[in-house]
Amino acid sequence: MSRIGNKVIDLPKDVTVTVDQTNHVVTVKGPKGELNRRVSPKITITQNDNEVKFERSNDNDRAIHGTTRANVNNMVVGVTAGFQKDLELVGVGYRAQKKGTTLVLNVGYSNPVEMTVPEGLNVEVPSNTQIQISGIDKQEVGQFAAVVRDVRPPEPYKGKGIKYADEQIRRKEGKTGK
Repeated sequence: MSRIGNKVIDLPKDVTVTVDQTNHVVTVKGPKGELNRRVSPKITITQNDNEVKFERSNDNDRAIHGTTRANVNNMVVGVTAGFQKDLELVGVGYRAQKKGTTLVLNVGYSNPVEMTVPEGLNVEVPSNTQIQISGIDKQEVGQFAAVVRDVRPPEPYKGKGIKYADEQIRRKEGKTGK
């Protein structure tokens, strides 16, 4: 039995959810914007007043049952509160800056790395070594944060690189001089 899929999503007063059963598309509108997602036809979505319920046709669809409910819940949270990822640059001379819709990273390569910010995301650089990525779609925010981190992932010996703000780097001991 899917425990996540059986939970009911309580909608805030300023959020509307519309379900297109023929195309299997869920649309969530809120104060921050609108999100659309295609869902599995194996899951039946019903809406009553301020509640959204998810039901599956048979027991073989347990995994997609919970996943569908979690995705729709993330859409509701995104259009009301939004999502944010914080990144930190650690290293001598490592810095970031934003030029229009481009994020410029100086992270120890011979040339700066320029990245175009995707549509619908907001990137802010409060200081030279901090990057804040925010938006209403959890998947897009996390994906762009992962792409930025992959420019220079943190290394385990000195800890230099781009890391998430809440990430703990497992440090290794270097060679001894014997």
